[in-house]
Amino acid sequence: MDNQSTESERHVSLAELVEEWRAHWTDLLLHDAGGPGECLVRAGELVVTPDGLGHVVDRLGRWIERVEPTEELNLARIHLRASERDRCVHIAQDVGQHIPVAANHVHIGAPLMIGTPLMVGTPLMVGTGAEADRTAPVPAPPELTWHPPVSVAVLDTGLDPHPWFARRSWLAEWGLSPEVLDGDGSPGQDRQAGHGTFVAGVVLQHAPGATLRHQRVLSSFGLTDDLTVAAGLRRIRRTASAQRMPLDVLVLTAGCHTSDNTCPPLLRREIALFDDAVVVAAAGNGATSRPFWPAALPEVLAVAATHPDGRLAAFSNHGPWVDAAAVGVDVVSSYVRLRPARNDTAPGTETRSYGFARWSGTSFAAPRVAAEVAALRHSGLDPARARAAACERHPVPR
Repeated sequence: MDNQSTESERHVSLAELVEEWRAHWTDLLLHDAGGPGECLVRAGELVVTPDGLGHVVDRLGRWIERVEPTEELNLARIHLRASERDRCVHIAQDVGQHIPVAANHVHIGAPLMIGTPLMVGTPLMVGTGAEADRTAPVPAPPELTWHPPVSVAVLDTGLDPHPWFARRSWLAEWGLSPEVLDGDGSPGQDRQAGHGTFVAGVVLQHAPGATLRHQRVLSSFGLTDDLTVAAGLRRIRRTASAQRMPLDVLVLTAGCHTSDNTCPPLLRREIALFDDAVVVAAAGNGATSRPFWPAALPEVLAVAATHPDGRLAAFSNHGPWVDAAAVGVDVVSSYVRLRPARNDTAPGTETRSYGFARWSGTSFAAPRVAAEVAALRHSGLDPARARAAACERHPVPR
């Protein structure tokens, strides 16, 4: 079975996936499983702004185990006592009517399992390194640098020095964030490892002169949370400001649902600060019209996935909040693979090989549209006109 045959197979529920993920993330809580308010959160965690912290502590004092300040975000993470861990969503809803507090939502990148054991997002290798394969590699993007520069920030699992990137000056300018290929130490490569390298390759194939900025916010299992994404957004923005380099396009490939179908306030706050950039986000792979955040924010360009012939992919989220669509089925791009390590190889030093993979998901449609926005910015369009033109060129199928 490969990615081409998966769409007709059984959809595995989020509850089943959570049971698998709990082997690595023990604090996952699935709220309202299978119901209209289904969402995934960090059990027993709330996030609150400093101006509301005193009110929350007064209100929830007996239920709080500890308060953990997060200076980078000017936030506090509240850890509830064990007896209240599973009630964090209800507590946030109750207190949040009067104070800006919310649960810490878990974001998912390309997780939807369609058929067992493959997932939409699990790569089908089509040639790694010097190994021969039935599918020809994708031609390397030309090594261009646009002047003035057009920067595209990719917030994902990291970026490895694949031959497509290794000689480009921007690779290490903001520091390196290589892929974590085996985060749990168990045999084999983690399911979402290499995701960021793949996404960056999609951007370069369609905007070869763009300057890429990369920030790791997504784990090698395809999971993250509100605080991690917000911290990544703030770090990218502060670095750009310190270096006086504008950010033109941001690409986010993970997202979440919430119990009340409104955007987590922390994400809304951070994204609103990128008023001069076009933020592009994957619409999600849940085959639902339910809002997926942050993609469903009006100021974010939400991208659905299609087949190469233009048909909407069965796994793609959809709805009036989706702004554009691009090919997200059987996309081929740059990839890094973990080679089997010898017994005396230290973790994290295993040999890597570089080649290509075939992958499906809205995660790979979003960078295609982001590249279109970048190319339009390079042509001289301002952010609003570039966004509008990209949507016109990548319309959502009926």
